[in-house]
Amino acid sequence: MSEQTKKHHSPSYSIYIFVWLFLLVLTGVTVAVAGINLGKMTLAIALLIASIKSYFVLTIFMHLKFEDRMFRIFVFVALFFLAISLILLFSDYSFQ
Repeated sequence: MSEQTKKHHSPSYSIYIFVWLFLLVLTGVTVAVAGINLGKMTLAIALLIASIKSYFVLTIFMHLKFEDRMFRIFVFVALFFLAISLILLFSDYSFQ
């Protein structure tokens, strides 16, 4: 009887530190962009940076990178429906 063992991957501490420092840099960039008057692009750039930061948190710190493919699909479907809900909410809000 052979046992199939699933290998659990875990990033090293250096990866955690590198990603944490990268998130700190991106936070600094977000604060710097907020201080610059770029008009409507300020919000778009801040949201883009926030999306990048959330991607790194999901993949590295929450170990989504090492999960099964089906679990990752469930997470992205949930995020997709959250995005649709927010879009519908703010589109209704913008017309009032």
